[in-house]
Amino acid sequence: MAVDANEPVLIALATQHAELARLLAPLDELAWRAPTPCPGWAVADVVAHLAQTDEAAVASVEGRLGALANGTLMDDSLADVDELAERMVAGTRSLPAAQVLARWSDATAALRAALLVVAPETRCQWVVGTFTARTLATTRLAETWIHTGDVAAALGVDPEIDDRIAHIARLAWRTVPYAFERAGLPPPAAVGFDLELPSGARLDLGVDRAATTVRGTALDLCRVAGQRADAADTALTAHGPDAATVLRLVRTFA
Repeated sequence: MAVDANEPVLIALATQHAELARLLAPLDELAWRAPTPCPGWAVADVVAHLAQTDEAAVASVEGRLGALANGTLMDDSLADVDELAERMVAGTRSLPAAQVLARWSDATAALRAALLVVAPETRCQWVVGTFTARTLATTRLAETWIHTGDVAAALGVDPEIDDRIAHIARLAWRTVPYAFERAGLPPPAAVGFDLELPSGARLDLGVDRAATTVRGTALDLCRVAGQRADAADTALTAHGPDAATVLRLVRTFA
């Protein structure tokens, strides 16, 4: 059975795409070259990166990610995925802004279309391991949300903040064991998040059975997990045996 068009994460993803599209639509070439919080990346670089990663997500859903990877600039000289991303973005810097925008728009449309025709629990290959199609959609929401904030910062405007970030917070919570594994640490005891959403509603993620609990706003948590804020500079608190390590390692991406 394919993903329902009313699947909340797909609605959130489409809403996030629309927000970024509104930011980009009126920009001239100079604004496209404005620096963002991503070191060394202008607005055009961020959008090119989103287009490339959304294209990879489409290939993942369609079972052809391996073939796409073989056709990229990936080789044994690369240190990590960040270096690959930089190399791929560098290859787009001579393109006019209109072409970058068109590529991103096409990629987002293709991604939403691909996610509508695949079963939500289908396993999809990604950078590290496999995800369900639903989780892959959530990772794309998270990255687009992070980079929408980067573009907004470059333009000196405030991004939209609403409860769609609940999906990102849940992804960060589910990813805690993976974050510990990537850091070479043993898995933590159960971790819970007790968060306030922008609407004021509470988001309870495993608090009742948690040995370590993180409390605060979902916005702060998502900014920390997206590496756009340090936990010490937010109102997040954590208590339990793994408190400091969770706040240091929490993430939404590989």
